[in-house]
Amino acid sequence: MNAKPENAITPDYAGGDGAFAQTFREVFRRHAAGVAILTVNYGGRPYGFTATSVASLSVEPPRFTFNMARTSSSWPAVANSTYIGVHMLGLENRELAERFARSKDRFSADNWETGPYGVPLLKDVPAYLVGRIELRLSFENNAVVVVDVVEGSLGDEKTPLLYHSGRYVRPHPIEYEI
Repeated sequence: MNAKPENAITPDYAGGDGAFAQTFREVFRRHAAGVAILTVNYGGRPYGFTATSVASLSVEPPRFTFNMARTSSSWPAVANSTYIGVHMLGLENRELAERFARSKDRFSADNWETGPYGVPLLKDVPAYLVGRIELRLSFENNAVVVVDVVEGSLGDEKTPLLYHSGRYVRPHPIEYEI
């Protein structure tokens, strides 16, 4: 991909008409991502949020990373806690993903319990990990968080929940298997 397409838009960091900002958003809308919920206990209260930025960082030692806005209502809890949980979601968890993305009443249902290190653990998810937050790297209004895994569990294997083009979707199997 060496040639610049005719319809390419380059960033104008000095302001401009915002065309590049729209292109940037659209590029990442076209990138499908797995949906997860991160949870933390801060001051005896459960906090959580839906995320699509969770990624495996290393297997040895087991680590994962995620990104979040420091303007998020959950940031103070993440910034000041030691342990955090990540829950990988399946199609059956769509309503849960929406609640943690849009509602302030995230833990009102009987959908969670207190787990190791006081971390809120969601019930009926395909898998979860609990880890110790080792690094919070702030950059402008965002943060990259690195977590060392200390515990995890697998539930029933389910079809994963994906986020693509501004909505939740299911993967479509292809005929060829690797």
